[in-house]
Amino acid sequence: MRVKIAASILSADYGHLASEVEAAEEAGADMIHFDVMDGRFVPNITFGHGVVDALRKVCSLPFHVHLMVADPERQVKNFVSAGADVLVFHLEASKKPSSTVRLIKRLGADAGVSLNPSTDLKRARGVLGEIDDLLLMTVRPGSAGQKLIPSVLAKVRDARKAILSCGSGASITVDGGINPETAPLAVEAGASTLVAGSAIFSRGSVKRAMRDLRRSISRINRTW
Repeated sequence: MRVKIAASILSADYGHLASEVEAAEEAGADMIHFDVMDGRFVPNITFGHGVVDALRKVCSLPFHVHLMVADPERQVKNFVSAGADVLVFHLEASKKPSSTVRLIKRLGADAGVSLNPSTDLKRARGVLGEIDDLLLMTVRPGSAGQKLIPSVLAKVRDARKAILSCGSGASITVDGGINPETAPLAVEAGASTLVAGSAIFSRGSVKRAMRDLRRSISRINRTW
């Protein structure tokens, strides 16, 4: 199974988002990742479903939308309608995660849940058999450019074991501090999707940055 790379527009040039997304697609990104922040669940505010809708018109890649928002169930319909292919919400922000997962799927998107670095993996066990994606934050949510927290890699390994043991087909996504140095560590631990922002959009050439990221994981001997 090929490890997927999701290019996070959190680190892109907001004045030229369409061309940044097009560059990521041309460079070989597998998905475009959207970090949606509401100023409540996390301190910062980014963008709403209108940005997803606008970029859907210029990009054919799957859209991986990460809701870092309070009351995520209120936003599900808007983002699926705007073009989200995978919609991920935080377990910490949801009162009824199973209901939210079912709502996302009923509307036609894949459903995922996310955990902050400090949140115990046990919180997700009740929905592992229902979700398509488990996103593990490898930094504290809310801002770009942070360094990966090494201790979270143990959670990635435990998540891989839990998914295999329950027969779930969910992918494991890691988000935060991913670059050519940390990407191999995440893949070795069990990540099947890497979210990268600064490592793609803040290194001059998007094409070269994507090539360097791919090369860093090309020889990893995976056991999963």
